[in-house]
Formats: sequence, C-alpha cells, structure tokens
Amino acid sequence: MNDLDRLIERLDRAAEQLRSGELSADAAATLVEDCAALAAQAGSELDRRAREAAGEPPPPGQGALL
Repeated sequence: MNDLDRLIERLDRAAEQLRSGELSADAAATLVEDCAALAAQAGSELDRRAREAAGEPPPPGQGALL
C-alpha cells in the first residue's frame, strides 16, 4: 500500500468515527484537526505525483532526501 492509500484509509476511518456520534466534542475537534493535517499531506502527495508525471523538477528546496 502506498502513502496516499494509507492517508485515504486514515481519513475514511476518521470520517466513520465522526459520523458515529460517539466522540466527545473535544475528541471530535481533535480528530477534525488531524483530518486537516492528513488532507494537507494527501494534497502534497498528489502535487508531487502530478509534477512527477509531468516531468517537472521539484520546487527549489524540495529535492529528494538521501
């Protein structure tokens, strides 16, 4: 399973928890914040894949780690 699939799976699980109505308000708020971070990571991964597919180099300072 790749990184994007894992992020999607985590977002799906979080959505199920939120829909269940079993979380306290504080726990739901924390989970929503976590979802925002996961969505940002997924967006970054999609951007990276789109640049890679288009043959574009990574933006300055965003090269691959060794």
